[in-house]
Amino acid sequence: MLLRWHPLQEVEEVSRQFDRLFHELAPQERETTKGGWIPASELRDDGDHLTLRLSLPDVEPKDLDIQVTKDSLSIAGERHIERRDESDKGYYWSEISYGKFRRVFALPVAIENDLVKAEYNNGILTLTLPKANEVKAFKVNVSSKLPASESN
Repeated sequence: MLLRWHPLQEVEEVSRQFDRLFHELAPQERETTKGGWIPASELRDDGDHLTLRLSLPDVEPKDLDIQVTKDSLSIAGERHIERRDESDKGYYWSEISYGKFRRVFALPVAIENDLVKAEYNNGILTLTLPKANEVKAFKVNVSSKLPASESN
């Protein structure tokens, strides 16, 4: 029996598989489609600690929930809409996203989760994440004791 090959159907099937894969790997994308948003972030290695910064303009510190483990970090919060009520029709448009957000970060190294510090200034949340001792680099000094006869 001879079967007809449909290359476009195979391409569509691969595309659906990729969509399913990315949908499973990016849970925050699902939240965005439900009216949430994703704050921009950056993670920097500063030697003995990591620094994570998130852009959270108009988010009150009291509306943030930060959970830290040795190898991951979760930040959730909400930016409340500024409109007074539904009769406020003065907007021509608004590109600002409002609502809840949640970001989960897998950290590249283990941290001392009980020593994490958070600071919020000018719409930027800065977390200082001290590295765990087992991942810090320590300088080891080598001492040498030469016999007295060789030191002259």
